[in-house]
Amino acid sequence: MTEADLLQLLARGEDSRQQFKRDVTNADGLAAELVAFANSGGGRLFIGVHDNGTVAGLDAANVQRINQLLGNASSQHVRPAVHPTTENVATSLGLVIVVTVPDGHARPYQDNSGRFWVKQGADKRQVTAREELQRLSQRAGLLFADVVPVAGSSAADISSKVFTSYFEKRYGRRPDADGQSLDQVLQNIGLGDGAELNLAGVMLFAERPQRFRPAFMIKAVAFPGTVLHDTRYLDSEDIDGTLPEQFTRAFAFIKRNLRHVQGDQGFNSLGQLEIPEAALEELLVNALIHRDYFTSASIRVLVFADRVEIISPGHLPDSLNIEAIRRGVTNRRNPTLTDHAVQLLPYRGLGSGIRRAVGAWPQVEFDEDVRGNQFRVVVVRPPTPVIQGTSEVTLQMTGGATGKVTPQVTPQVTPQVTPQVAALLVALDVDLSRSELMNRLALRDRWNFADAYLKPALADQLIEMTIPDKPNSRLQRYRLTAKGDALRAAQAGGTEREP
Repeated sequence: MTEADLLQLLARGEDSRQQFKRDVTNADGLAAELVAFANSGGGRLFIGVHDNGTVAGLDAANVQRINQLLGNASSQHVRPAVHPTTENVATSLGLVIVVTVPDGHARPYQDNSGRFWVKQGADKRQVTAREELQRLSQRAGLLFADVVPVAGSSAADISSKVFTSYFEKRYGRRPDADGQSLDQVLQNIGLGDGAELNLAGVMLFAERPQRFRPAFMIKAVAFPGTVLHDTRYLDSEDIDGTLPEQFTRAFAFIKRNLRHVQGDQGFNSLGQLEIPEAALEELLVNALIHRDYFTSASIRVLVFADRVEIISPGHLPDSLNIEAIRRGVTNRRNPTLTDHAVQLLPYRGLGSGIRRAVGAWPQVEFDEDVRGNQFRVVVVRPPTPVIQGTSEVTLQMTGGATGKVTPQVTPQVTPQVTPQVAALLVALDVDLSRSELMNRLALRDRWNFADAYLKPALADQLIEMTIPDKPNSRLQRYRLTAKGDALRAAQAGGTEREP
């Protein structure tokens, strides 16, 4: 390294990959710096440099002393030992020692007092939380969250029907075909230790996974605007169950809170989703499979007027960055879970999911929040379509869309229609019961359906009961009113249904 090369590096200032020291005199303090770099992807320590990046310089005697101190600290004050390399760079103001600490392969490292250190920006901090220590072991390939036994669980918590169907599909026989106990079968395929289920077994096959891990679910909210602190919301759902169940319900939540574009399809069809389903599917599956299960937090799915956000606990592993995942580079954070989930979810692995998602919908942004320990995917929604018509009256449509409606419709149409009501109108092409409507809309929560869909549509006289004098009749059906039919036609940009 030449003096010019050195000065160019110093001009960048301190960050998580390089730090400046005027001098070092204490082996324990130096060991803490080495530990922090080794636990955080490696970096360089420049000795003989002021904090502001200007060269202070060292003489030959100090260089010899510091090199001896460095050898002692790296071998005797760090467990396990680290193996930095040094280079003495001559400058006009004296020598600068450049200490290069490699990314540690035996993490987690600790100092002589048993303390674990990691880099946090240009500084270092001590790690004390058990979850973070587990993540350090995970990054080193020594521990994976998906195979950690779940205390209190057992084979009795497995859904026999779901597991048997999966086992037969994948292995071509029933799990009890060889006369082995279910405990032994689960252990054989990596979902338990013979006594307890591991996290992969619980999240894929348990009857009620949240009984053991209540935070491992999806919290979904749809907002009418573009800010998270909005006090209003259009739809919300806490989505629990196994990972396949969470995927199905979360996907349905996103779809029912986005616009459908009619395109060349027939009027009575639901149309195509404004964002390709393939892109949303890939991103949602990736969040479920690759999230950090050492972090006790939920995945969040947020639908705004201009975007969809999927926020996963845990930032990218050390070996990955946003550019790498866009190229298809992958790192299996949960290898056992991934091995089984590929049979249960629309997941192909091989690092191709992100590339497929971006290929289907290029307006995808990624944001890695290391300090907040989360990874955010932002899917930009297309601009609100304009529905052409003959009147200058504007109508609020699904997801905040605006369109022009015909003069004869305008006096009857309610000014504000939520995405839920708009979706209900599209689904109601024939007389349907409450349960049939919920099935068409992929809804499970009867209360949410009544409050967000049915009651507003009835109140605005967009739909009506077929047996109005007996609202609780088991034969009750719902149908569009003339007003609802007109609004449905305006939404689709077509004509009203034939009577």
